[in-house]
Amino acid sequence: MRLIDADAIAAKLDPLVLIEALRTAHRDGDMGEVERMLIEEPGTGNAVLTWMASHAARGIAVKTATVFPGNSRTGARPNVQSVVTLFDPADGAPLAAIHGESFTRMKTAADSALAADLLAAGDAATLTMLGAGGQAGTHVRFLRAVRPSIRKVLVWNRTHAAAERLAAELMGEGLEAEARTDPEAAVSEAAIVCCLTASTEPALRGAWLKPGAHVDLVGGFTPAMRESDDDVVRRGRLFADTLRFTTADCGDFANPIARGVIARESIQGDLFGLVSGRVLGRRSPGEITVFKNGGGGHLDLMVARAIWDAALD
Repeated sequence: MRLIDADAIAAKLDPLVLIEALRTAHRDGDMGEVERMLIEEPGTGNAVLTWMASHAARGIAVKTATVFPGNSRTGARPNVQSVVTLFDPADGAPLAAIHGESFTRMKTAADSALAADLLAAGDAATLTMLGAGGQAGTHVRFLRAVRPSIRKVLVWNRTHAAAERLAAELMGEGLEAEARTDPEAAVSEAAIVCCLTASTEPALRGAWLKPGAHVDLVGGFTPAMRESDDDVVRRGRLFADTLRFTTADCGDFANPIARGVIARESIQGDLFGLVSGRVLGRRSPGEITVFKNGGGGHLDLMVARAIWDAALD
């Protein structure tokens, strides 16, 4: 069994390698068997431990991740830390243990980027990030891989200093980037809006979205978490990475469905349908598209297999 440092892989891996691995796996249509478990801190509703497992033709993967949001206040450790174990599907032998914060960042960003490639305007020039945490920089890099037309990145964060740090990092990479204090103004300029807030109160309002915008909702992964208000789901055509982990488990869709704001059938389809062509993506330049990135063990398996293959090269 090999020990693979995902952080070292991330430093040299072209984002398109993982994005195309996800595209191919979704085109094959083999989600396999997937299970998920979430353990919360008693009395808070905050996730502490998540466990995701997937078994498909390409392998078996189990990811164990801890979630400690308070880590960002001390800076000692990342908020989310994980280990992924990959097994051979033929005989069950362990192939690799993949560690490093970059694994989940790359998996999550590849999921968002594949959706943006299928749904966002082809000439998208301005990207707005709501949230400037650990996932944000990776998302900018992966989204720009599928939309190299992006020339400007606007960053808003509840703690403005974090937005300023991310904007400075992006400017250091040669991008035009700006930290904003007004989320409405930042969203109203954007062709792509990426939400990474882990919020329980909407940070994004549908009234702010301009015609033709694409939205990636990434931060919320429990029923209590919600990044978008009702107007976002009313105005947009709705998509998910999988229906299984979004309609009941992710508050951005589960909450308005439960209250009758939208029907479950309002969600047009998932990445399996979009990649295969069974589900129609963007229909017109002025249409607003909304994608819920809910994650799942099948994505961990797809990315783990791609990283394993890259490590063998």
